[in-house]
Amino acid sequence: MTKTIGIAAALALWIFFAPATHAQRAETPVAPAALLANVAGDNIDPKPYLVSEKYDGVRGLWDGQTLRTRAGNVIAAPAWFIARLPKRTLDGELWLARGQFEKLSGIVRKSMPQDDEWRQVKYLVFELPGAPGTFEERYAEIKRITAQTGFAQLAAVEQFRVKDNAALKQKLAETVRAGGEGLMLHRADALYVTSRNDALLKLKPLDDAEATVTGYVPGKGKYAGKMGALQVETADGKRFQIGTGFTDAVRDKPPAIGTQITYTYRGLTSKGLPRFASYLRVRDTF
Repeated sequence: MTKTIGIAAALALWIFFAPATHAQRAETPVAPAALLANVAGDNIDPKPYLVSEKYDGVRGLWDGQTLRTRAGNVIAAPAWFIARLPKRTLDGELWLARGQFEKLSGIVRKSMPQDDEWRQVKYLVFELPGAPGTFEERYAEIKRITAQTGFAQLAAVEQFRVKDNAALKQKLAETVRAGGEGLMLHRADALYVTSRNDALLKLKPLDDAEATVTGYVPGKGKYAGKMGALQVETADGKRFQIGTGFTDAVRDKPPAIGTQITYTYRGLTSKGLPRFASYLRVRDTF
């Protein structure tokens, strides 16, 4: 496969990753071009792929000067953190630990970063936007770059091979039992592309989707005086209730009406509604 990207692709990347002026930053953020994953089928052959854990963090795109979310918002990381990042475009996940998404989200959303909090944050790199070569070659370069910085909070996401579908399912089960969210499969021979593409696939034990909160159902019994369920609506107009997956703190202070939330489910009913819908978290649109 060719080791270079086309002129049009390079120009598109420059437009999205060009440093923003002060006036531009004051305007509505523009989401950087990025590779997004499709869903892997149950019987997928993993041989053409490099596999990694799917980290439950906040996507961070680094253009060599500014760290942004997938939505294009500037992340107010401490100056010492930014100073240790290389002058290369990087794509990765800001991460604390398994099951710590809410805490992490609170840290990175602050306009005045707290040093003690950010010293817990890792930047796990899984892609080099716009770089030439196959993903396997880019992964080798990611490992070289992250090792060269000598910054303990910057690391390459570990990529590995899986021999067959049975081994892939076993690895998924092990990851989920340990508190992980799932696995990512990236075609080893893929050149860098953006938007949603089969070059990158996600494999999780549950499906997930987004919906908008439209109302509340009062709780009963031990949840009397609290929120019992959320009334939600999907982008295509389907309405249903979500009554599980909430912590006591969320039941005490549920997401505001109009908030987008992420929920998990197991397939769809004959009416196209999610089966066993369970609240996961407020969707991070920062």
